[in-house]
Amino acid sequence: MNNSILWYATRGAGVVSLLLLTVVVLMGILAVLRFQTAGWPRFLSSALHRNLALLSIVFLVLHIVTAVVDPFTALGWNAVLIPFMSSYRRLWLGLGLVSLDLMLAIVATSLLRRFFGPQIWRLVHWLTYAAWPLALLHGIGTGSDTRFGWMVALNAACIAAVMLAIAFRLQSRFRKAPSRMLLAEVINQ
Repeated sequence: MNNSILWYATRGAGVVSLLLLTVVVLMGILAVLRFQTAGWPRFLSSALHRNLALLSIVFLVLHIVTAVVDPFTALGWNAVLIPFMSSYRRLWLGLGLVSLDLMLAIVATSLLRRFFGPQIWRLVHWLTYAAWPLALLHGIGTGSDTRFGWMVALNAACIAAVMLAIAFRLQSRFRKAPSRMLLAEVINQ
């Protein structure tokens, strides 16, 4: 296979994976709002969230495989299996691998949710808040396009979208807090 094809495939799959993962994180953060309409029931949002998460993993696997088989990086499979063991951009690849491990834990517990229960699943799902920024840092540190305006804008848009979603979720939680406290007072009396 042509080395430049592998290089473009690695870059493209990494960018697509980041975009999909960002959308998945956004959907997860905003899921607390329980959005639904007559034409869009809540289970569709859950299914879309799950399927986009799995699709992001598919692109992530493509990103990893093409990076490993690309002779330019000469990564080898140890770089994919053992964090911070690569001779090529050790820190940044290590962060990407830790992100991958966290995502695999999230996927595994999601697929086996009925065996773990909702509390364990939710606890492991919180790892997304670590996996996403680690993946972003991995891309910034290893990405060959990081210095180009389009990639800077893409990274900034991903960061801004997640930060806005977190702010919106926190704001909606604080807005509901007084009514919860009032309800608790009424129930306790």
